[in-house]
Amino acid sequence: MKKFYRVLAYALPYWGAAVMNVLSNLLTIIFSLFSFALLIPFLNLLFGINDLVTTKPELHFTTKSFLNMLNYYVSQVIISHGKIEALILICGIILGSFLLRNLGRFLAMFFMATVRTGSIYGIRNDVYSKLLVLPLSFYSKNKKGDLMSRTTTDVQEVEFSIMNYLEMIFRDPITIIAYLAFMISMSWKLTIFVLVILPLTGIVIGWIGKSLRKQSNEVQISFAGLMALIEETISGLRIIKGFNAIPYFERKFHSDNASYRKKLVSVYRRRDSASPLSEFLSSIVIVVVLWFGGQMVLEPHSTLKAADFITYIVVFSQIIPPAKSLTQSYYNIQKGIASADRIFAILDADEEITEKPDAIPVKEFKKEILFDHVYFKYEHHWVLKDIVLTIPKGKTVAIVGESGGGKSTLVDLLPRFYDVTKGRILLDGQDIRNFEIDSLRQLMGIVSQESVLFNDTVFNNIAFGLNNVTQEQVEIAAKIANAHDFIEKMENGYQTNIGDRGVKLSGGQRQRISIARAVLANPDILILDEATSALDTESEKLVQDALSKIMKNRTTLVIAHRLSTIQNADEIVVFQKGKIVERGTHDSLMKENGLYYRLQKMQSFQ
Repeated sequence: MKKFYRVLAYALPYWGAAVMNVLSNLLTIIFSLFSFALLIPFLNLLFGINDLVTTKPELHFTTKSFLNMLNYYVSQVIISHGKIEALILICGIILGSFLLRNLGRFLAMFFMATVRTGSIYGIRNDVYSKLLVLPLSFYSKNKKGDLMSRTTTDVQEVEFSIMNYLEMIFRDPITIIAYLAFMISMSWKLTIFVLVILPLTGIVIGWIGKSLRKQSNEVQISFAGLMALIEETISGLRIIKGFNAIPYFERKFHSDNASYRKKLVSVYRRRDSASPLSEFLSSIVIVVVLWFGGQMVLEPHSTLKAADFITYIVVFSQIIPPAKSLTQSYYNIQKGIASADRIFAILDADEEITEKPDAIPVKEFKKEILFDHVYFKYEHHWVLKDIVLTIPKGKTVAIVGESGGGKSTLVDLLPRFYDVTKGRILLDGQDIRNFEIDSLRQLMGIVSQESVLFNDTVFNNIAFGLNNVTQEQVEIAAKIANAHDFIEKMENGYQTNIGDRGVKLSGGQRQRISIARAVLANPDILILDEATSALDTESEKLVQDALSKIMKNRTTLVIAHRLSTIQNADEIVVFQKGKIVERGTHDSLMKENGLYYRLQKMQSFQ
């Protein structure tokens, strides 16, 4: 139940609405009991069982005293106006009680809407915020479709299965307790008999609910697999079609979908059995109560009168709906907790990249970056081994080597996308783990091989992450990035929406907008991760020209696939299997006839 209490914690900010919901439900219960209490004088009047009460009884806080007071007032009406008028009066009071009862019910639902939607709003915010701060390693271990399923479908399941039944959890027990108290005041013997029978139904219900939670978790995992497959299909549709893999993916999806359907049917059948099963068990209890109570009424000198027993049965019958809904709530909450488990798995995931409580801000880069005997291990595989590298301010350092050599990992350590396993990275002599993460990353601008753009306007993509940016500033950055001319020719210029991931633009255009974004950020340190490797020759020339402009008088780390683009670097560092095997200028490395020389020769023949 810990997960359930964690979900409830999101309702705490809306405690005022929750209190009003409880008060409204109490109002509903009070007027329900009042309307049922009126049945006794109504039946006695109808059948002429009781003598008229002429002496006003003393009022005490008991059901019997309350009923005696009702008999007195009804008797006074009969004496003054006759039985027909008394009947009309009782019917009118009952109608008014039901009106107030339903008003209380509406108010309860009115206030509950605030609690329900507010709680889910808080869960969604926390999950999304957590996704933003989790390390990149978390995403390499989890499928994107599964994470999307947790943040959408699982949150919706919590809303439907827990928040939708949250009111019943608080309302129904109060209702049952109030009705039982009323029943005890009428006949404690009969009520004790009822209380002995009712728990038997709970044993059966609990057994079914326990297995339902396990099955629900399997269903959510299965659905997450479907989401992941759909996401992979859309992302890789070009390859799927190009390799005639449509039949394979169809078979895979149909198989996974059939498995999901089978599990879902099992959950639905088990959950849907709750209502008819509890109703059947309730009917058994009612029949037993009728038999036992009927015997009490027929006994000579019985204190339980026929009108009292009929009212008792009516009140008891009103316990059945909240008992059934409480049962239904239990089933649905078990199903919702399975989704909550998956949501809290994200919220409880280790952030790994954490900021020290006494972290200091860093406002500028003054001298040098030093990789001081840096090691990095991903799971059980060493990616970087004993890296010693100094990058002076204002210099361009190029990192080259075979694929999988650790080049991208090295530059990812600098903005703390990952943290070193051993060793340290120093910025102006200070370990970067001592800095505030936001201020550290603010010193850096990143242009990667894959241009990461968003479904927004050109202006907002260039001004990304910055506030109070003017049109003139954006245009200046675009001109430096050789992007202004093609942007001006677009339908709405800088206010043109570029589509999902910039799908409306060519590869070269997307890259130049990414460069304009880096220009506008004006970082002290520029990281270029194979920024031109995916471009055609013409686009590469324009992008390379833009990069040359932004690299002037700026500290730059360049990961290069095309070695022709880094020949003028101040230093070239050659990686192989996570180690630095060569370093120097282009000319000096060519003279060594080592790995760099071989890579150059291989590319010259392409």
